[in-house]
Amino acid sequence: MRASYASDPARARGRRVWEEESTFRSCYQRDRDRIIHASAFRRLKHKTQVFVEHEGDYYRTRLTHSIEVAQVARTIAGALGLNGELTEAVALAHDLGHTPFGHTGEDALHAMMQPYGGFDHNAQALRIVTSLERHYAAFDGLNLTWDTLEGIAKHNGPVTGDLPYALEEYDAAHDLELHTHASAEAQVAALSDDIAYNNHDLHDGLRAGLFTDADIMDLPLVGAAYMQVDTLYPDTDSYRRRHEALRRVFGVMVADVIDTSRALLEGSGAASAEDIRHLGRPVIAFSDQMWRDIREIRAFLFKHMYRAPSVMEKRAEVTQIVEDLFPLFLENPDMLPRHWAREIEQAAQDRTTLARMVCDYIAGMTDRFAYAEHARLIG
Repeated sequence: MRASYASDPARARGRRVWEEESTFRSCYQRDRDRIIHASAFRRLKHKTQVFVEHEGDYYRTRLTHSIEVAQVARTIAGALGLNGELTEAVALAHDLGHTPFGHTGEDALHAMMQPYGGFDHNAQALRIVTSLERHYAAFDGLNLTWDTLEGIAKHNGPVTGDLPYALEEYDAAHDLELHTHASAEAQVAALSDDIAYNNHDLHDGLRAGLFTDADIMDLPLVGAAYMQVDTLYPDTDSYRRRHEALRRVFGVMVADVIDTSRALLEGSGAASAEDIRHLGRPVIAFSDQMWRDIREIRAFLFKHMYRAPSVMEKRAEVTQIVEDLFPLFLENPDMLPRHWAREIEQAAQDRTTLARMVCDYIAGMTDRFAYAEHARLIG
């Protein structure tokens, strides 16, 4: 049964460009489907989280991560009586704006873009779904509902202060009420992201040999999960033991969000999705103890994985690729895709506009394409 504070497709705020509604899909289903069919979504299969794309077939990519986030988000939304279709749409779109080479690529591109307004992957995701995807005859972007755009823009909370240029530019034309919280569905997508990457980064770090099962036994949640598996399955092999333990950690985190959020929602007095937006506080959250446990797991991953010597070596390599490509394209815009020729000509007298086109191009690259372009153009 859907809760009164769930987002209702019949009350969705509509699309920037009017379209006749589908006879067999809700507007949120339609948003989700357009995201899945977007070129930027397909490219996520060759964009990595921590490891570079060619380092192994088993490590998570942005695509597999997004699918895992959507699965967790659907589960939580269903348990809380929220709209699963909107939740899934936001979850699938949340990483569309990521650059090649994970956060390393984002940091490098942000540094290159400092004179031109910086770079933010959440704002870039909004730019992709409102402008850069160009497949439909009647509009640029995907023409998603206001509700989905809001969720993409502020699923992590209200956005105030100095806005990323991509977000400021769109919000000026289509007010997303950035000062308020997003719907409960978008908030679910945000915490599902935390659950997914904390768990799969532990798994990927173990597979990469950056740390061992013994190294993580003292982490909160993790040690107890391994002990439970050892009691139930004393003779299982190491691979199954690891998988069984980490899926239990996953389950504990999901259960904590559901229990904590159910109490927050019931105590909020909210009777509609609009009430959720204007409460002034989130309604989807971890318990205080779970949040402390997650911070400890993050600190371990930061030290032993994100800043591991082998990862840092690769970070330096891929940072150099971005630092080489950006000024090359900025000074030689004729190297950009031919179908951008008209826009390049229009931007020729405005270096900021040209820099943002270069940024869009590099941000859209996959890991393998960035490597190939760097080898082809620079050597």
